[in-house]
Amino acid sequence: MNDEDIRRVLGLLYQQDTLTAFAALVLGGEVADGEALERLRRGGLAVREEDGTWRARPERFRELLQATAVPEPKLDPEEKVLRTFLVDGRLREIPMKHDKRMVVLRYIAQVFEPGVRYPEKDVDVALRAFHDDYPALRRYLVDAGLLAREDNVYWRSGGPVAV
Repeated sequence: MNDEDIRRVLGLLYQQDTLTAFAALVLGGEVADGEALERLRRGGLAVREEDGTWRARPERFRELLQATAVPEPKLDPEEKVLRTFLVDGRLREIPMKHDKRMVVLRYIAQVFEPGVRYPEKDVDVALRAFHDDYPALRRYLVDAGLLAREDNVYWRSGGPVAV
């Protein structure tokens, strides 16, 4: 199937006589216009049964959609975790499983620039953007070695660095 098939179906539905004939078939009514039925058949929207009756083929729309659908790209495991737990940049919940939590924490740690020291209130503001339980996130980041802390000053101490 190609764009021409889609244009053909849309063109059939744009014409009043074929639209009326298709609607009548869908609703189980009689259709007197043989020419419109034949055009619907050529477009895949109608089929003539062995007993001579006509029936609508609304599944043609699904066929066209499937033929033009773009397959979803393969995601690596970390991207799957991030898509599961992050919605519009915010955490739905902090993952309970250690491996998944580490994926999320490494992602969050990238907010902090390596070599920059942050007062605790700035860390809290950054983490609040991800989740309301920002103290737990801060604690998890420190425990995981992604942030270090001394005298209420934090700095990035691990995790991936965007180049």
